[in-house]
Amino acid sequence: MTPEGETLLLDGGRALGLDLAPHLPAFAELLRLLQEGNTRLNLTALKTERDIVLKHFIDSLSCLRGGDLGEEGLVLDLGTGAGFPSLPLAIVRPGLDLVPLDSIGKKIRFVEETALALGLKNVRPQVGRAETLGRQDEHRGQYDRVVARAVAALPILAELALPLLRVGGRLVAQKGPITDEELRAGQRAAGEVGGQVQAVDPFELPLSGDARTLIVVTKTRPTPAKYPRREGVPNAQPLFWAAK
Repeated sequence: MTPEGETLLLDGGRALGLDLAPHLPAFAELLRLLQEGNTRLNLTALKTERDIVLKHFIDSLSCLRGGDLGEEGLVLDLGTGAGFPSLPLAIVRPGLDLVPLDSIGKKIRFVEETALALGLKNVRPQVGRAETLGRQDEHRGQYDRVVARAVAALPILAELALPLLRVGGRLVAQKGPITDEELRAGQRAAGEVGGQVQAVDPFELPLSGDARTLIVVTKTRPTPAKYPRREGVPNAQPLFWAAK
């Protein structure tokens, strides 16, 4: 990582209330591994150091706003892709037990290899889909938190995430700007599958100024047995929401 990259990382972290100086070596190695892996696997459209630092590292760490992810607990990262937000969160919050989930095997292999290279023992990658895991006893109702970064519309996220959460657990969904229509549909969907929207936090990403919204949904009761619906249905026919 160049001095410019280090400055971006430290300034971005400071804006989020985080001191990232002790973690500079880990983030520098993560940057190197991601850029090297990208040449082989086409993991992300972001190529430059600046974009990766701001739009992967700092963007991922913005999921810590409000403290809803906590300092420890079992966290499923829904739709992790190349390991975001799981890998940055694992570096900064070693007390979190993170399960990055993605249906694309090559990406999960990269996350697994990268976590091993970084010595992140709190990362246990999983290949699969939330619709499937949500019907398996070893996953349904087992997670303290589900985090999702730029994955899907809120009604879809509610159906995919809440079956995986224990009662009292929380979905922390990081999105771009959200419309009133999507929020209303998400609130109805959350109620249908056993939860309630607790917080809607619009903010700007440090340094880049990109618009983001952090939405917190608390699971208040067990999810009805019919949810989640079979693979592909939540995306094709979202609850209370015309598919976009």
